[in-house]
Amino acid sequence: MPRSRRAKVTTLSKTPLRTTKESKAALVTQLRSAVDEYDHVWIFSVGDMRNDGLKQVRAQWRGSGRFFFGKGKVMAKALGETPETEHQEGLSQLAQRLRGPVGIFVTSHPIDETVEWFESWRKPEYARMGAAASRDITLPEGPILTPFTEPASGDPFPHSMEPQLRALGLSTTLIRGVPSLNNPHVICKKGEKLTSEKCRILKLLGVQMAEFHIQLGSRWSKDGGFVAGNDKPTDDSDDLDEEMEA
Repeated sequence: MPRSRRAKVTTLSKTPLRTTKESKAALVTQLRSAVDEYDHVWIFSVGDMRNDGLKQVRAQWRGSGRFFFGKGKVMAKALGETPETEHQEGLSQLAQRLRGPVGIFVTSHPIDETVEWFESWRKPEYARMGAAASRDITLPEGPILTPFTEPASGDPFPHSMEPQLRALGLSTTLIRGVPSLNNPHVICKKGEKLTSEKCRILKLLGVQMAEFHIQLGSRWSKDGGFVAGNDKPTDDSDDLDEEMEA
């Protein structure tokens, strides 16, 4: 009798996954190697975490530094949490500050120039549900235009978008095939928490109320030792299991 196809096991990936133990060991090895290679080790936190923003920063620092954003306990172990276990003298003070969603950045770039670069680099992003609105947004009566500007300008939405706009809470009607409002509509007020629907409307309107940025905190240098800084995480996201490097 022919063998049933249902009993056949199909392998979807031929690439074996590293075990958790192996990935942790790799992170420890790579971080220690980077500490030996570069002069400065920084703790950093991320404001409004976005993978695309982190990739852009990594690309700009490629060849001049490396970013590690993994489990804090694993990175602390790599640096050494006590004077007896620290990889280099003074690193245990840095390791003890790896709490919450923070990462490590290593570089030999001058300290003042590094701080100046990260303080000035910002990337606008679309707000997520639960974020606070940064300003008032009110759509005027008439055709709904995108991107949203004041005074109103831009292009009208196509007629096919009218059902979606209505589903998001806008009282729209089609006037000459253009989604329009019969009365002004308040999307949000400054400071209020944004709902999922309001975030989607703001994205359709091209309004960005969030900002991705990296904040540098404490650091350790080969010639200067440990220097305390502000290591309070600026984002509530969880630690990432994988190491992200530039």
